[in-house]
Amino acid sequence: MKLIVLAAGYATRLYPLTLDRPKPLLEVAGRPMLDRLLERVLAIGGIDETVIVTNGKFAGAFAEWAAGRPDIVVLDDGTTSEDDRLGAIGDIGFVLERRGIDDDVVVVAGDNLFGSDIADFGDRARELDAPVLAVHDVGDLAEMAKYNEVQTDENGRITFFEEKPPNATTTLAGIALYFYPRSTLPLIRQYLAEGNNPDQPGRLIQWLYPRVPVFTWRVPGEWFDIGSRDSLAEADARFAGRDG
Repeated sequence: MKLIVLAAGYATRLYPLTLDRPKPLLEVAGRPMLDRLLERVLAIGGIDETVIVTNGKFAGAFAEWAAGRPDIVVLDDGTTSEDDRLGAIGDIGFVLERRGIDDDVVVVAGDNLFGSDIADFGDRARELDAPVLAVHDVGDLAEMAKYNEVQTDENGRITFFEEKPPNATTTLAGIALYFYPRSTLPLIRQYLAEGNNPDQPGRLIQWLYPRVPVFTWRVPGEWFDIGSRDSLAEADARFAGRDG
């Protein structure tokens, strides 16, 4: 199983903190955010290679961070600004092709933090051998326009998905943690070849779930989406004093 960490954004909302440092390498309670993320995600087991996909601006910083870690590959997607970036789904496709991946894949955004163990995500993925989306109840309908709305049947199979919903009726949102079995990789390539939106990774789920069964897994405990200085400060406060 391969792990793809999406880290090619420019995090302009966090300027000046991210003018010369990528968001996943900002510290949360004294440790790089990316270290905390990998500690949780690698605990799902079975991952034999981690690919950090980033851009030309930050590739050097990630390479320095990854020095001495032979199981981590830093991949520069060749872009240099918001104007030419590939988008999150575009970067998934880029990694699949550049690394010649023909294996099950876990994809996670590099600005996620999990407060609790998520090893059960791997168990759910292996049990189903189908695409799995991690979901979290954000608890506030007013917040849903920033995320996506997910509805499921009694087995956790997605029956409705809308990216950036203007009028959400539930507070269950998909987050940027995905499992794609090997059998799904041709569909990711098809999505991109057809010229669909290569940006927000949830758009791939929105396209995928009417075509193949896509299931959900609920994140236990706290989840942090680090998109602003306020959310970074909140995570820093909550993780202070924790061991990981």
